[in-house]
Amino acid sequence: MRRALLPAAALAGALALTGCGSGSDSGSAEAEVSVSSSYMPQPVSADMAAGFLTITNKGGVKDELTSVTSDVAGQVTMHSTVGGAMEEQNSFAVPAHGQLVFKSGGNHLMFEKLKHKPAQGQKVTLKLTFAKSGPVTVEMPVKSATYNPSTGH
Repeated sequence: MRRALLPAAALAGALALTGCGSGSDSGSAEAEVSVSSSYMPQPVSADMAAGFLTITNKGGVKDELTSVTSDVAGQVTMHSTVGGAMEEQNSFAVPAHGQLVFKSGGNHLMFEKLKHKPAQGQKVTLKLTFAKSGPVTVEMPVKSATYNPSTGH
């Protein structure tokens, strides 16, 4: 009797593992975006401000940032900087298992037609819209006009 139970138990275990294995790639088959290191230097202009952040995609499929909106601005545009020249972009790729970085001197967000001038210590709410992932809401802190993330000042 004991010999008959052993193969039955082994078969049941194998079937259970087979069921678990059928969706083994499901976690990496979609984009999985998150946002970190967001900040806005306190604007020096009454009608325009810049914003910076890092978007990380831990998923196995690339995604695309298609738009950014904020209740503090009439519009938010996305820009790349290549060779010192700023160029507006309609979207940015967020690579699978990679990052999209918006930083001073590189890719950045422009908050245009400000409804009020954000002050240091406040937070600005923005909504990032992606082609594949759901929208992500970010609370972006307003830092000093001379803030440098590498020094924290």
